[in-house]
Amino acid sequence: MQSVTRLTLLLCAAWAAALLYGEMAAYWAARLSCSWPSSPTSSSTSPSDNAKIAVVADPQLMDSTSLGLPPSSIALQAAEFYTDLNMRRSFQSVILPFKPDVLLFLGDYFDGGPYMSNEEWHESLSRFNHIFSMNEHITNPNIPIYYLSGNHDIGYSAFHKIHPEVITRYEKEFGKRNYQFSAGKVDFVVVDAQTLDGAKESKERSSSWEFIKTLSSGNKSNPKVLLTHIPLYRPDNSPCGPHRSSPVINQRVSSAAMDQGITYQNYLSKETSDLLLSLLKPVVVLSGHDHDQCTIAHPTPFGPVTEHTLGTISWQQGNLYPSFMLLSAGPKLPANSTDIEHEVLTNLCFLPKQTHIYIWYIFQFVVTILLLILWPTNGLRSLPYVNAFVSFMRSVAAELFSRTKEKDDEEDGDYEMVWDAEGSMHLVKKAVAKTPGSSSESKATGRGSVVARATARRHQLEPDSSVLVEMSSEMTPEDGGKVPRSSKLKIRRVLQRLFRVIQSIVVIAALNVPLYMMLLFKDWIDR
Repeated sequence: MQSVTRLTLLLCAAWAAALLYGEMAAYWAARLSCSWPSSPTSSSTSPSDNAKIAVVADPQLMDSTSLGLPPSSIALQAAEFYTDLNMRRSFQSVILPFKPDVLLFLGDYFDGGPYMSNEEWHESLSRFNHIFSMNEHITNPNIPIYYLSGNHDIGYSAFHKIHPEVITRYEKEFGKRNYQFSAGKVDFVVVDAQTLDGAKESKERSSSWEFIKTLSSGNKSNPKVLLTHIPLYRPDNSPCGPHRSSPVINQRVSSAAMDQGITYQNYLSKETSDLLLSLLKPVVVLSGHDHDQCTIAHPTPFGPVTEHTLGTISWQQGNLYPSFMLLSAGPKLPANSTDIEHEVLTNLCFLPKQTHIYIWYIFQFVVTILLLILWPTNGLRSLPYVNAFVSFMRSVAAELFSRTKEKDDEEDGDYEMVWDAEGSMHLVKKAVAKTPGSSSESKATGRGSVVARATARRHQLEPDSSVLVEMSSEMTPEDGGKVPRSSKLKIRRVLQRLFRVIQSIVVIAALNVPLYMMLLFKDWIDR
């Protein structure tokens, strides 16, 4: 039983280490693996001139439209809880410790935003505020937060003609859909990409393009960063860089009948993309919507423009490698400078692979059950093959030591020099007189010693005939009672092992379930 106890304690320690890493240390590792981007010229500029911006894309909170389950389903509630918890922990343990000056969200805050009732929509909004600490004082109240509308928030242009109230509902909580803000002497232009390819007579489309044209004729001294939820057009099968973890998604556009607008699109149209780049002339474009990372350079008459499509922050949105971005908006460069890469610097940061962590928990649980079921009561030494291996290793060691001893004895002997008739010298080992040894049948140890002869040993080892008769009669009873007794013994052993497994599981759970619950709710409860 000592072996089983040691195994139970070892499994307790293994589970504690797995939980501490998966629920806490993995986020510390993600935090340490990333940093704010810096340029070679940063030493010549004041750090106060640089704005530090943390960028998050596509939280897309799960709801009743995500898995096709009713809102009261336990499975849906569990999925919502663990998804919300992971994003909240990522935001608090990884993103906030960087102390950003600005928080920027690139859209798709809800999964079924346009289709939810007002009650469910506000419930999702409350979850969003809880996940990203909007109701707490962890974040500095002076830190500005900027939002970008996504297709999962307000839908596409064809949906707006039927349900214009979704835009009103969004703007009431998140603000305007087209606006501009400045950080670090860099202008950030936010556009409602869902309306840009809409019907020509749509007022939403007209208002978006009027805003863009107004900016194109305004101040051109500051570099611009274009923020659009839907990425710009790219040719099919365009490479997305080394950070892409899934196959590239090509363009797909669905339009409503009678030119009533777009019902779905993976990217903006080529005409819209080219017009945006020519009017705004951005130095960098940030987008979301794709749920996976993609970096691509768009050729323009004024030089290539890099677009960074951010992956989702949620581990439940088809990306095994959730991420966020740290962006540094530096000071305005001199008029004769063409180094636009140093005006806006970006660094893509990856969050813990939560799917892999849960897979590891399942694997460790299976291994724990198998070890508890198959582990011998007296340890590995009780297994025949283990004993045979140990005996073999002992015999090999004994043989090696015995040979070494014989060799040492031969080397330790005395030698004398002998010359033959030809005058050659030889070393000859001296003969050693041996003391008379004991005979094979007996060994005398001195006066009054007892002599153990072979016949005596034979009598000692001979078992009692009465015992043999009793054992044989017990093993082979006349009424055939051997099978029932053997089956009862097997059942008893199975029950004992089952009880031992349950007992060990209870001990492991008693030590690790409180630890797991503490790790869960320390990040979930509002502070």
